[in-house]
Amino acid sequence: MFTSIAIIGRPNVGKSTLFNKLTKSRQAIVSDFSGLTKDRNYGYISFGEQKSLLIDTGGIAQDDTILKEDIAEQAWIAAEESSLIIFLLDGSQNLNKEDLDILSRLRKLNKTFITVLNKIDKKSDALIKEDLNKKGINNFFEISAEHSKNLLDLRSFIKKLLPNNQTKVPEGKKIAILGRPNAGKSTFINKFIKEDRLIVSEIAGTTIDAISIPFSVNDDDFVFIDTAGIRKGYRNAHKIEYFSYVRAMHSVETCDVVIFMCDASEGLVDQDLKIINMVSEMGKPLVLAFNKMDLLTKRQKDDLYETKRVQSNFVDNFFKIEISGIKGRGFKKLFKETNNVIENAQKKYTTSSLNKLLEKFISQSAPPSVNGRQLKLKHVHFGGINPTTLVIHSNQDKKIPQNYKKYLENSFRSSLKLQSIQLKLIFRKSDNPFENKVNKLTDRQIKKRQRMMKHVKNK
Repeated sequence: MFTSIAIIGRPNVGKSTLFNKLTKSRQAIVSDFSGLTKDRNYGYISFGEQKSLLIDTGGIAQDDTILKEDIAEQAWIAAEESSLIIFLLDGSQNLNKEDLDILSRLRKLNKTFITVLNKIDKKSDALIKEDLNKKGINNFFEISAEHSKNLLDLRSFIKKLLPNNQTKVPEGKKIAILGRPNAGKSTFINKFIKEDRLIVSEIAGTTIDAISIPFSVNDDDFVFIDTAGIRKGYRNAHKIEYFSYVRAMHSVETCDVVIFMCDASEGLVDQDLKIINMVSEMGKPLVLAFNKMDLLTKRQKDDLYETKRVQSNFVDNFFKIEISGIKGRGFKKLFKETNNVIENAQKKYTTSSLNKLLEKFISQSAPPSVNGRQLKLKHVHFGGINPTTLVIHSNQDKKIPQNYKKYLENSFRSSLKLQSIQLKLIFRKSDNPFENKVNKLTDRQIKKRQRMMKHVKNK
């Protein structure tokens, strides 16, 4: 089951601070200035292998201005769509009319919510606990988000309240199909599996949820995940559109590879690059499919590949396959490359094979000096997949020149055939085994040393 948690409350009660602490990030801007968060902000809260979406919302305030009304509406959209709600209050102040109005509307939603008192580190004579008891709320958490007080207890309680039943996804290699609206994602899947499983329309945005479609090729099981098209300005959009985007990103989180569908007649646009960048940051492999190539002339095809976006270093790493979803062209090549990318992305490498490659790269281009010290790359080992991670141990870890990091990244990518696969290099400073060892001299050695020093001085 797709689970999401919304944090709501009036302005300046610490929602963004709590969001940053629970997601272990700095995605939300934190300030003493009231009403800084205006749009919904999202991140993941992890409980071991289980992940849930956490949504930071703008403060719900009683104000007649259009902006404040929009902010409040965004917050309530997040609350309505979430599995669990955190109702955050300022524990150093008494309950006010805004708090009571939020509480009243929360109860009407008939959703599970946790009442949390923040800022308990502040000295105050507020009677908020008594006020809550009068309103029938006897159980609440007292925390200090800024100082991480009682956050572990809150996390444990959140984990208990989340639904355990997960939606069953068919077994097989999972391929998420991503792209802007009307890029031809559903048409491609229908044509590929030779079934009319998905609604196809010229109206952009027909698909509004992530849909799993199992199929088999050469006795191998696969699952296509058709996702909703991600529009520009999705964060401020209607709740259906916004959560369609969220579900699309959740599908990326669970898939083995992403096929990004681009409308070749429009070319790569900024929104395409933003989506590709999001997938890259999540560490997932990606294959770029230029759809509707049958609509382009030879001159238009040449112009497509000559654009700055397609020729950029960022896009150059990905496989680019030309297809026509409506005519069924290019499917074999696309599927072959996608399957190869899945296998290479899940491959694990031995330490000996990686160290042989590292020695080869060092011999071809010696490491530079850093602050007068020769950079020494000692050994490398495999660190994990999605992204493929290599850990390099050296005598430096922070001052390694960016151009040499890029050289190593390109060399490993080329040798390990990691096209369309995210590669992450982690540099760690090796410990000196003799750093804390004290070599004590004997009395005889001390006297000998003194004689030697005297001899040197006299000379």
